[in-house]
Parts: sequence; C-alpha cells; structure tokens
Amino acid sequence: MKEQQKKFYVTTPIYYVTARPHLGSLYSTLLADVAARWHALRGFKTFFLTGTDEHGQKVAQAAENAHKKPQEFVDSFIQDFKDMWSSYEIQYDYFIRTTDESHKKAVQFWLKKLIDSGEIYKSYYSGFYCTPCETYVTEKDEKNVSEPSKASPSEQSPSQEPLCISCARKTSFISEESYFFRLSAYQDRLLKFYEENPDFIVPSERLNEVVKFVQSGLKDLSISRTSLEWGIPFPDDPQHVTYVWADALNNYVTAIGYGNEARQEELALWWPADMQILGKDILRFHAVYWPAFLMASGLALPKKLLVHGWITVNDQKMSKSFGNVVDPQSLLDAYGAEAVRYYLIRHMAITQDSDFSTLDLEKRVNSDLAHDLGNLLNRVVTLSHKQNLFEVKSPATWCVKEIALRDSFWTMMELFIEDMNEGYWYRALSTLWRFIHEVNSYFHAAEPWKISDTARFEEVISATCHSLQGIAFLLSPVMPQKMKTLLSSLGVVMTPGHDVVDELSTNPWTKTFMLTKIPLLFEKYEIAPVVEEKKVEAAEPTITIEEWAKTVLAVGTIQECEEVPRSDKLLKLLVNFGSYGTRQILSGVKKSFSPADLIGRQAIFVLNLAPRKMMGLESNGMLLTVQDAQSDLVLLCPTVPVPDGTRLK
Repeated sequence: MKEQQKKFYVTTPIYYVTARPHLGSLYSTLLADVAARWHALRGFKTFFLTGTDEHGQKVAQAAENAHKKPQEFVDSFIQDFKDMWSSYEIQYDYFIRTTDESHKKAVQFWLKKLIDSGEIYKSYYSGFYCTPCETYVTEKDEKNVSEPSKASPSEQSPSQEPLCISCARKTSFISEESYFFRLSAYQDRLLKFYEENPDFIVPSERLNEVVKFVQSGLKDLSISRTSLEWGIPFPDDPQHVTYVWADALNNYVTAIGYGNEARQEELALWWPADMQILGKDILRFHAVYWPAFLMASGLALPKKLLVHGWITVNDQKMSKSFGNVVDPQSLLDAYGAEAVRYYLIRHMAITQDSDFSTLDLEKRVNSDLAHDLGNLLNRVVTLSHKQNLFEVKSPATWCVKEIALRDSFWTMMELFIEDMNEGYWYRALSTLWRFIHEVNSYFHAAEPWKISDTARFEEVISATCHSLQGIAFLLSPVMPQKMKTLLSSLGVVMTPGHDVVDELSTNPWTKTFMLTKIPLLFEKYEIAPVVEEKKVEAAEPTITIEEWAKTVLAVGTIQECEEVPRSDKLLKLLVNFGSYGTRQILSGVKKSFSPADLIGRQAIFVLNLAPRKMMGLESNGMLLTVQDAQSDLVLLCPTVPVPDGTRLK
C-alpha cells in the first residue's frame, strides 16, 4: 500500500445533547477509539471524528422544559462530553457540533446543490412523527397508518395515532409544507450497491435487514419542517428548517471540508470513511438515507458500517423510564477507565445485545486481568529478581517448547489481525486470551523456580517476556496506559509511527529485556458472597468407588463457541483436550454465557459420556457448572492454568 493511501477515517454517531453522556454513547465512542488506535498501531495515519447533534424538535422541547434558549441549553452539555471522553482516554481528532457555523454553511451548500439538480423538491407532508426519535412513521412501519401524502394539508385527516417502531412512544400527526429528497429514485442503485458490497455492514445479518427494507419499497423523504425554528434554515427559504437527519448525517463530510473550497484536499484525503460506528437503532438512517444522500451528491460511499447491539441491564434496554441507566462517571470513579474499557470491548459482543453487570465486571477484572495477565507479569519479574536476573537476553537458539510458543503467537496473530480489521474486537480479544492462557500453562509446566541451569532459566523467562511484550502491544488499543506500564516493567518503550503489528507477525524473538518490579498491574475486587438461608437437601443415593472411577473428568480449553440456531439454551463448544483430542460439546448455558464469555477459557468436562444428538448436532461430553447464590451458572475450572487433557484426581 502506498504511504499516501495508508489512512484510516473512523466516525461515531453524533450524540443528542439533552443529557450527559450515557453508557451507550460511551460504548460507541470506545469502539471508535480502539479502531483508531489499532490502525495507528499498524502505521496508518488516522482521523477520529465524534461530536454532538444539537438541532431538532426534541432538543428544542428539552430546552423549553429547562427554561433555556436552545443554544444556551446545548452549550451546557458540551464540556460534559469532552471531559468524559478525556477521562476514558478517548483520543478523538475533531469534535463537531451541528451548531458550528462551518457545518451550517456546508449543509446549506449541500441543500442548494441538490435543489438545483432536482434531487430535492417542495410539496406537502402529512403523516405521523416521533419527536424523541426524530423519525417519520411510514406505512411499512405501521399497518394502521395511511401512506404519507403529498397532497394539500386541507385534504388530509389524521387517523389513529400509531406507536413509534423504535421507542414505542406515541407519535403525533403533522401536516405541513415540506421539501422532499427523491429517495425513491435510489432504490435500485442501493440494492445494487448492497449486492456488490456484501461486507458494507458488519455484522452481515444487519445488511439483510436493510436489504429487506429497501426491497419493500422506498418513498421520497421529507427533509424540512416549517413548524420548528431550531435548525439550519433552507437556502433562499428561511421558513423551512432542515430535518435533523439531513443535517446530522452530513457531519461526516462537513467535518473534513465538504462545502469549503479551501479544504478540498483534506476532503479528498479522508473521504470515504473507512469505518462508521453506530447502534442498531439508527441503522436505517445510515444504511439507506445516508448512502442515497451521498449518491445524489456525487460522493463515494463509506467502506464499512459497524453496527453494534444495545447494552442491556437485566436483559432490558437501558432507559430512564426503567430506572436502569448506568452512569459512566460512577463506573469511572469505582473502577477506573481501563477496567471499564476492557470489559465493554471484550465482553459486549457487537453482534447482539449484551447485558451489563458491575458484578460481572469485577469478576472479569479478577479473572482475566488480575489473575491471567497481571499475575503472570508479577511472577516472572519477582522470580527473575529473586535469581538476580535483571537483564534478560534471548538465547542464540531456542528450544523446542519455546519455538512452539513463538509459533503459537504467530498463529494467534493471524486470527487476531483478521478480527481486529473487521471490527470484531471482542473475538480478537478472546483469541488473545487463549494465548495468554497458553503462556500461563507454558510457564507453569516449565517450573522455572525449580530450574538450576542458569541458561535454561533465562530462556524460559525470555520466552515469557517476549510473549508478554506481544500481548501488551496488541492490548494497547484497549488499555493504553496499563499496557504502557506493563511494557515499562519489561524495559520496553513502544514508539509510534511504524507498523508494530507487522513487526510482531515476524518477530524472531531476539529482544533483550530489563526487568523492573512495579506495583500490581490490576488489583482484585473483594466480591462478597450472598448469604441466604440454608436448605436441608434430601440425601442422595450413594455409589461405590468403582462406579465413581468410571467417570473421566478432564480440563479442556474452549477454542470456539457459537450459538445453536433455533435453540434458546444451547451453545456449541469446540474444546481442546490435549492428548484426548478436540471435541464438539453442546451445553445448555446460553442464558448465562455469551460465546465471547467462554472462548479461551479452561473448564472441567465429563469426557466419557455416550455421544448424544441435540438439535441435529452431536455432543461428545458435558460441561460442568454450578449455580451461585444469584442462580447464575458459574464454570468449574482450575484455579491456575493446567495442560489441556489433565485428569481430575
């Protein structure tokens, strides 16, 4: 790739300024931050855009309720967003506001261009409108709604008010003069684009939703209001203000110079966007309206839309009405930025809605970060210093087990890079954690504390340090400060501006490390057990020792995990049992674990159950779990990593 082409432009949705940032907006912005940092790690020149959506009826009504003028009202929230993003180590390049003069002028330039070309025309709109979602309700959305008409308002009469399909609130009937964008003219072009670009939307099932919507027929889109003053006035027709989505979507190009003759080189450098991140609730606007706007404007379409699910609490979407909104500031105060960053990126799967729990966050920090990673670093440095080894050199020739560990790192890198490039960061981290478990198993099996041969001892420490260095580099987009600290303990400084990822993929492990003792990288949380009234259980029938000896219990690492189609309970696991081989096991734990929760984890299984079929798939073993005090399932697993296939005694 030529150097001038090695760029990466990523955007977040722009957020309504009717309240302080919430966990959902933090999640979208973190995803974009990780994307930008990952591409910077690959040597790309990056541009990361975020900002706020400040026009529209919803904002105007919120300002009125607060007894403030709209501009004063939206101004009061901007610093909250900027401070929150800074606290969570989010490094955006530009923060756009739709009240910026440069944005207003660019939108008016866009409107005039499309009016002059006939893509926008004036007529009448009559139909139902959801103010909170800034959404027009169409016939396809509600069967009891007549098709929005372009006849005169006097010829229209409201029917029964339907509910909004996005938020389930009541809609209101509006009838007014409006400008329309010829969306219907782009139906075939959009379908052709989707067909030719099957990777346009990630995950792919979201693309299927969009295709079905467009295939069912597109109507021209009302893009102005006369009953509202808070918005961008139409050029040469100030009685009309721009419909908020026609205003807001254009921020992705106005921020980089669209409509400004002096900034055309900047626009040419960054557009099209390489990745646009958004929640599933605004998919239609970004996957249908936005591409059509761009086609009409003669601009290229973005390369990828990354569409994530909702973060839920107790399996409910977060909502003030439910009283289950999670405040990012409270999380920051309780856990710090990087624990929250890790938990949201690793354990919230973009492909589906994911449940958030502070208890689960604490458990993940304890197991993944403090135990798996932090404890490994601490053991290596402490043991080395105890043996007076501070400068760790790599051997001239590696032994077989160390070569196998290095090769495993390279293999892991291939999978990791693929998922990171596609936006499946939670899967990439699961792959990385499998390698972290492997390094722990290697270190435990090598037993360096028993090695008297100085050269052999140093080789084991060096192999582990090389592994930790690679792990820290790959984790740095998610936990930049913690990984900087980890690397400092190894005597390593990560220098930006070159392709670190490419170097890691071929690194022959020749580094010399200078080990420094640091405070614990991650502190464990004390998780208080829930005390409940003990129940007297009925006596179970006894078995003989000979009968018990027939049961084979062994430890295995879950390499792959996916949902079983049409099953509410089953997950399909691919488990590595070492000398026992790899087995497919079905387990009814779907309500307690997502696939991302299980991939890379060691657990205990029954190996010698007779094979059985469920949902047309064969299962060759059983995953063992126990129910905790909250009735959640908990994995039975070894307290330290052990070789796969280890039998229980």
